[in-house]
Amino acid sequence: MMMLNMGLLRSALVISFFSTIYTREWNTHEYMIREHSLVKPYQGLGTSIPYWDFLGSTMVTNNYIRLTADAQSLRGAIWNKAPCYLRNWEMQIHFKVHGRGKDLFGDGFVFWYVKEPMQEGDVFGSKDFFTGLAVVMDTYSNHNGPHNHGHPYISAMVNNGTLHYDHDRDGTHTQLSSGCVSKFRNLDHDTYISIQYVHDTLTVMTDIENKQVFKECFSVAGVKLPLGYFLGVSAATGDLTDGHDIISLKMYDLSTPDDDILEDRINIMPSASFFEPPRDHVEDPKPSSLTTWKKVVLLVFGVITICGCVFIGGLFYTKQKEQQRKRFY
Repeated sequence: MMMLNMGLLRSALVISFFSTIYTREWNTHEYMIREHSLVKPYQGLGTSIPYWDFLGSTMVTNNYIRLTADAQSLRGAIWNKAPCYLRNWEMQIHFKVHGRGKDLFGDGFVFWYVKEPMQEGDVFGSKDFFTGLAVVMDTYSNHNGPHNHGHPYISAMVNNGTLHYDHDRDGTHTQLSSGCVSKFRNLDHDTYISIQYVHDTLTVMTDIENKQVFKECFSVAGVKLPLGYFLGVSAATGDLTDGHDIISLKMYDLSTPDDDILEDRINIMPSASFFEPPRDHVEDPKPSSLTTWKKVVLLVFGVITICGCVFIGGLFYTKQKEQQRKRFY
């Protein structure tokens, strides 16, 4: 009887040991952080969403959160209320970008990890000269010079608050050294993007081929981000339009027990070791300062001037002919 009890005790200890290992593994690699995630059903009391604020044109439905409709000049965003203190993390975004435009559409959406949340601005609906990280899903090419890529295009920018996101050049002067083309618009199946930040390496992956497998878009080492910043997603339309929908945001804690937790990551400034090589800054062509009626006046004046010259030339020619005839008489 004692031997049986000892055997049961050993079995229980073994099961408990492996359960502890499994739980730790699940907590550190597959544990979704509720306060940084957004899944259906979205709404809490009234129109509020637990842990989240929204602004601009954002509309909450039962099945998606629409940052912008397929209409002109809209800005929308959703921001997490809780600062993020995870050392290593992964954000998986289930999204849909759709619109009536076949050749012309825009502008895109951005995932943010920044110091200053809930500030509307010109960078896809959010603040320029931000402090933190932006992962940009740019659907329209605004460039006035040559690019080596098409659109939609996914890139990233790390900013310490001093850099300007240049829309006219699609941010290519300040983006990290990598990016990728991703044709995620108007697809009939689900589309996802994964943003991982592990041991100062930023890795962006997509699942847009309906294969339930993430494919790497780019990976950049040497990215330093502070703790305690805020998560958000914003989108914007201009003269060109698209609908930008967020179906879910799932944040996972990828921290492990051997991570260096002693390093001060609260007071550092965001920085990155690798940036896109600088290109020549090409000035945009200056628009004409002439109004339509001024152009009409100048056109009429030009026509009158030409007619006058022709008339005077004709008189001069006729007079010369008459003088030549008088010589023969």
